[in-house]
Amino acid sequence: DFRPICSAVDKLDKESWEDVKKEMVEMKGLDESVADKIGALVQRKGQFDLLEELDKSDLGTNKSAAAGIADMKLLLEYCQLFGCLDHVSFDLSLARGLDYYTGTIYEAVLTSEEVGSVAGGGRYDNLVGMFANKGRSVPCVGVSIGIERLFSIMERKLKENRTSSIQVLVASGQKGMLRERMKLLNMLWEADVNAEMLYKANPKLLTQFQQAENEKIPLVAIIGESELESGKVKLRNTESKEEKLVDRESFVAEVRTWLTSIELGI
Repeated sequence: DFRPICSAVDKLDKESWEDVKKEMVEMKGLDESVADKIGALVQRKGQFDLLEELDKSDLGTNKSAAAGIADMKLLLEYCQLFGCLDHVSFDLSLARGLDYYTGTIYEAVLTSEEVGSVAGGGRYDNLVGMFANKGRSVPCVGVSIGIERLFSIMERKLKENRTSSIQVLVASGQKGMLRERMKLLNMLWEADVNAEMLYKANPKLLTQFQQAENEKIPLVAIIGESELESGKVKLRNTESKEEKLVDRESFVAEVRTWLTSIELGI
């Protein structure tokens, strides 16, 4: 039966041809030689060259197939005129919507992601007419978008590329340093440096480092008892983990120098 075989073919984006062929032959009773002929076609992808090849083959002598090939040639010609042909491929393994699609069907995939299609649709000339006045033809083309798949990709990319406008995170690894952190933070704010700190009274130093890494804050300014006693502030490059003690008086200037170096990749 045509429809069950098409439903098997439509699995080629998720399964190997061997598995699809096995389903056709063993589960759906298709002759193996016929399955091999189908396999020679449905594993093909291309553009004008493939369509020309099909047009000159036995397939081109079939009236219905010839009309489909002509439609695809026209579609690719239009894509070429609109400058998007490089993003279009004629895929003979697409086989779905047989109950309502009457012409070209299509799927959209993200070539950088292995999530399957993120949109799909096609031409349906008779579906809307079923609900219109008797005998009225309403040709349509539709598309549905895989919102859940797109959102899952966007969420993952946001986590991977999470960035912050904050340039400096003011931190401390010792208790009782909240006010000292606030003083350094205010010095940076007065110098128009985008800075922030964790507002817990005594956050763990590792937690603060992790915050800087997660939000890609390039610089951490660390204050502790030893830095207070020596009049220093420790600067830490979040990416390279390089650390440097600087004088408190020149703290803001050193921060600017480090930020410039990080931005320039020096």
